[in-house]
Amino acid sequence: MKFGKGLAASVSILLICMLTACGGSDTSGRVQIEFFQNKPEAKGSFDALIQKFNESQSDITVVQVNPPDAETVLKTRVVKDDIPDIVGMGATDTYSLLAQSGIFMDMTGSPLLSRVDETYVQMLKDVSGMEEVIGIPYSTNANGVMYNKEIFSKLGLSVPRTWDELLATAQKAKDGGTIPFYFTYKDDWQTVLPFNALASNLAGIEFYLDRREGKVTFADRYREIAEKQLELMEYGHGDNFGKNYADGNRAFARGESAMYIQGTWAISEIRKANPEAPIGFFPLPTGDDPESNKLISGVDTLLAVAEESKHKEEAMRFIEFLLEPENSKQYISEQTLFSTVQGVTQDDPAVAELLPYLERGQVVDFADHYIPAAVQLNSIIQSFLQNRDIDAYLKKLDTEWDKVADRR
Repeated sequence: MKFGKGLAASVSILLICMLTACGGSDTSGRVQIEFFQNKPEAKGSFDALIQKFNESQSDITVVQVNPPDAETVLKTRVVKDDIPDIVGMGATDTYSLLAQSGIFMDMTGSPLLSRVDETYVQMLKDVSGMEEVIGIPYSTNANGVMYNKEIFSKLGLSVPRTWDELLATAQKAKDGGTIPFYFTYKDDWQTVLPFNALASNLAGIEFYLDRREGKVTFADRYREIAEKQLELMEYGHGDNFGKNYADGNRAFARGESAMYIQGTWAISEIRKANPEAPIGFFPLPTGDDPESNKLISGVDTLLAVAEESKHKEEAMRFIEFLLEPENSKQYISEQTLFSTVQGVTQDDPAVAELLPYLERGQVVDFADHYIPAAVQLNSIIQSFLQNRDIDAYLKKLDTEWDKVADRR
């Protein structure tokens, strides 16, 4: 883990805070609240909402902080006991560690939780391993298979609902002279996308809860997942490990592949290259029963308040504002995400085929949210897809998990 860049960014933020009375009061006497969030692509959307909030208030000013390498900066600030009033972040292993450390308010009794989908409240509990609810889930995303509707129509392809249908669809695309899947595995984090769908559906999130207690191993339960990871690689292009995320977005926008295993977060990037891209989206089918297949959907941003903040009441007022249906709708529309707020829907036609899964609660969290960051899952999967050694891969996952468990 690199701390040099993060430390430098942290020092810069601290200087800014000193100059702007971060977390204190501004020159007008308003209470100043620092909102730290980790999504650079969401900065503009939050800026607009913050401006709207600040204009409606006479006693509060919210200031957004969104540094590069945000999670490293946040960890550094936690060590320095300089915790922002409000933190926006994903429900990942980093969140789990911070929640367990006690630096965030316990939101279990907050009336704001009644506004959001219980599915995602439970996800926060599962990820943290705590019964207490630490934070308010705000927005969610999804991971599945984008497909080019025009290519599917031209080749007479239907949306697959089982694993065998998925591979048959890929083969038909290949036979038709089209790249089936555009893989972007120069970026190791991209290799985790198929893994999340396969692992969460075939082994379940319960696997990770049991793995924490040493009841199961990857070697025992993950062979089918590994085999299917390799099967997908038969349907890529000629340079699967030479193309990155940006390359893939541009290629898919230009219609260079029939399918693209990706997250909903990529839609806006694809549209920058081609606003008229004919995007469809379906959950990656992992088994033989289409009714049991679940959409991978997790908490993209949760909102947590520092336990030691001197302005908890004001911080909660801002979170309440963000949860108002109109404001939640504005955010998810701009970011192509989904709202946790009950009754707030995503109307983008590109994700229309995912909505029934969300409405039925037929969703399961991202598997990698439960794997400690120190395991270095991304690089392990990338190496496995290159060397194709299943036994070594599963052993590595178990060995690295156990090393981290011993240090915790």
